[in-house]
Amino acid sequence: MSSTPQYLSGNDIRALFLDFYTQRGHQPLPSASLVPEDPTVLLTIAGMLPFKPIFLGQRTPEFKRATTSQKCIRTNDIENVGRTKRHHTFFEMLGNFSFGDYFKEQAIAWGWEISTQVFGLPPERLVVSVFEEDDEAFNIWKDKIGVPEKRIKRMGEDDNFWVSGPTGPCGPCSEIYYDFHPELGDDHIDLEDDTRFIEFYNLVFMQYNRDAEGNLTPLQNKNIDTGMGLERMAQILQKVPNNYETDLIFPIIETAANIAKIDYHQSDEKTKVSLKVIGDHVRSVVHMIADQIRASNVGRGYILRRLIRRVVRHGRLIGISGEFINQVAETAISLSESIYPNLRQRETAIKAELAREEANFLKTLERGEKLLAEIIQEVKQKGLTSISGESAFTLYDTFGFPLELTQEIAEEQNLTVDVDGFNAEMQKQIERAKAAHETIDLTVQGSLDKLAEHIHSTEFLGYNQLAATAKIEVLLVAGISQEEAEAGTEVQIVLDKTPFYAESGGQIGDKGYISGDGILIRIEDVKKESDFFVHFGKIERGTIRIGDQITAQIDTACRRRAQANHTATHLLQAALKKVVDESISQAGSLVSFDNLRFDFNCPRALTADEVQQVEELVNSWISEAHSVKIEVLPLAEAKARGAVAMFGEKYGDEVRVIDFPGVSMELCGGTHVNNTAEIGVFKVISEAGVSSGVRRIEAVSGASVLDYLNVRDQVTKDLCFRFKIKPEEIPDRITTLQTELRNSEKTIQTLKSQLAIVKSDSLLQTAETVGEHKIIVAQMEDVDAESLKDAAERLLQKIGNGAVVLGSIPEEGKVSIVAAFSSEVNKKGIQAGKFVGNVAKICGGGGGGKPNLAQAGGRDASKLPQALETAKSDLLAGLK
Repeated sequence: MSSTPQYLSGNDIRALFLDFYTQRGHQPLPSASLVPEDPTVLLTIAGMLPFKPIFLGQRTPEFKRATTSQKCIRTNDIENVGRTKRHHTFFEMLGNFSFGDYFKEQAIAWGWEISTQVFGLPPERLVVSVFEEDDEAFNIWKDKIGVPEKRIKRMGEDDNFWVSGPTGPCGPCSEIYYDFHPELGDDHIDLEDDTRFIEFYNLVFMQYNRDAEGNLTPLQNKNIDTGMGLERMAQILQKVPNNYETDLIFPIIETAANIAKIDYHQSDEKTKVSLKVIGDHVRSVVHMIADQIRASNVGRGYILRRLIRRVVRHGRLIGISGEFINQVAETAISLSESIYPNLRQRETAIKAELAREEANFLKTLERGEKLLAEIIQEVKQKGLTSISGESAFTLYDTFGFPLELTQEIAEEQNLTVDVDGFNAEMQKQIERAKAAHETIDLTVQGSLDKLAEHIHSTEFLGYNQLAATAKIEVLLVAGISQEEAEAGTEVQIVLDKTPFYAESGGQIGDKGYISGDGILIRIEDVKKESDFFVHFGKIERGTIRIGDQITAQIDTACRRRAQANHTATHLLQAALKKVVDESISQAGSLVSFDNLRFDFNCPRALTADEVQQVEELVNSWISEAHSVKIEVLPLAEAKARGAVAMFGEKYGDEVRVIDFPGVSMELCGGTHVNNTAEIGVFKVISEAGVSSGVRRIEAVSGASVLDYLNVRDQVTKDLCFRFKIKPEEIPDRITTLQTELRNSEKTIQTLKSQLAIVKSDSLLQTAETVGEHKIIVAQMEDVDAESLKDAAERLLQKIGNGAVVLGSIPEEGKVSIVAAFSSEVNKKGIQAGKFVGNVAKICGGGGGGKPNLAQAGGRDASKLPQALETAKSDLLAGLK
């Protein structure tokens, strides 16, 4: 009987696992990026995801066996992080994979061997589960491995049948559990009891393909996909009560605790939860930024921003008032840099992004605190004792304001919070999130997945050929497989080989024609689905059929434009590094036939002089006529030579290197000119910010520059004709016109204000007395918002102690409302900002301002009389 080793660190466990399977013929592969190739998934959420095309049969594996430690991120259970022992956003999945090689018996035998002999887990502490119909796996565990029958549990499809989605590869699985309390015996084993059991190794037997009707057919090549949770195994072997107290995470927690000047082990449960969230989320964000993800309000950028904000929020909850995230991030980087060196390489970018997001969110929290103060004041004015769940959730969801913080502040004001109402709103949010639950969809497009096992990957000929003879392998109409299609039909076509470049690496797909005996198809776009090139087009003549031999011809003029713009993009990045900052890196790009767009990480705007220098440098390289050198090299050699990797691209062991010696060297699969002189000329159109820390340059090159200049030349000629001036006189004439326009606008505004004041004086006689106050509520015709404000302030000055509410319809579909209140009215608890905002809601709008003066707007002019009537009745009631 084996015994558990004295102590194994997380790094030890990872190394032992990879070494075990390497010795058994598995190729050790590095972790793939958290940015997956699969466009249907935002982040890499499972160890098998990088092997999706192999499991589908769309890509021939280089190795029959592989082993990895894959970094993953999942956020579908984010609310459980820190509250349970084992939920994480970031985790590492140790895996061994067989691509049509060994199957159940060998996978089970090795799973047992590494668990009991390498990691030393006592066999009597292990329980296994199998799919209820999988007698084969059950018998292997019982007869070959010798696991007692009582410790083999048959479980249903929900627990032990792995599916990738509604269709595609699937199969039964078998899981190995560790038993923390074997003294309880084998008679009443409940694997759902996570106080006793932890599942640490899942063996998936991928042996079926499920079609759209739910029918299962055996796969020709059966595969093995396994996953051992590194954090879970560390918990077991390091004998700690949860994953967070392992050496993989706890040093991060300790750093946060030291900053907050608290002791984790002496803290209450709420504080421990916050520390665990910080420990988990900081691991996630440093790896995400290291893999070129930037915080934003969409996609994976939103996930990054959300995790950073949760770190900051939980820092506040444990008493950290200032900025702290980079101190904790340094610990996370130190823990993982030996395994993931890109963390230290990208340290500057990681810390800059975290600091920027933290500072911005601290300002957001301040706004949340101000809103909470207003909510508390409103609750007290209404004589209530509780903040509504809806208000608390709005603070949480919109401002990231924690419920616990809302409760603490409310308690200081002798108020409570409707927690049940908050939870109800939260449940609605969770249900919305579940509707968009992250899954790994192994299907390709429509019927293409059903055909994947019967066709080969598309052979791309476009680097050297502009036309080629090919065969139609797949014909889709609206995503549905067809045998033939007639003229006028929009189709998607897969060929066995093609000269058409498919959209990738920022470069759009080629245009052109597919022709044959009596047929002509105009191709408008080409996209890549896994290893298939899908040609999107419309049949202009004839009828096409599966198996037809055709000629595929790209539009050479468009190709020349695209490759000129693509090479210009490479030169642009090189120029930015030389002129602005060597650390600049790409954050996205678009290479089209007409222009190019390059997004790059930079914390500031470029000066006009820098933009000019970049443009001049690119044009100098063009005029120097640098010839391209294209090589296919091992990835390690390419990086050693200094080749720049493009953002979002995935690379195999061998890569294509585009080298303009002495100028630019990048890894790239796109099409390029043979010599920079072919570009002709390069012109920057604009430089602007697109998000925090990301700038964008738009430019044109080659023939597109002539198009750009022709448009501007025509505009210049038109202006000269209109103004009867020379081109060089245009700036001065525009400046003169702008000055005249501003002066005219000022005169018009002055006249409008004077007219409004005259009109308003007639409203003095409508003033009503309410106790010690006077009120005026009226509608003024054809008065703009600024003049309406001037009129309200003048009327208030004349009536003294009172309130003035004026409304107007300055233009069709627009309502303007102004409220001006004296300080005596404010003392009655009536604030102009809230008052006018509520009134404007009647007109489909809103607004606000100071307690004594506020403006609001609306869209429904027909409701203005009703809104003013409500305003008057509310004032009468509030001032009595």
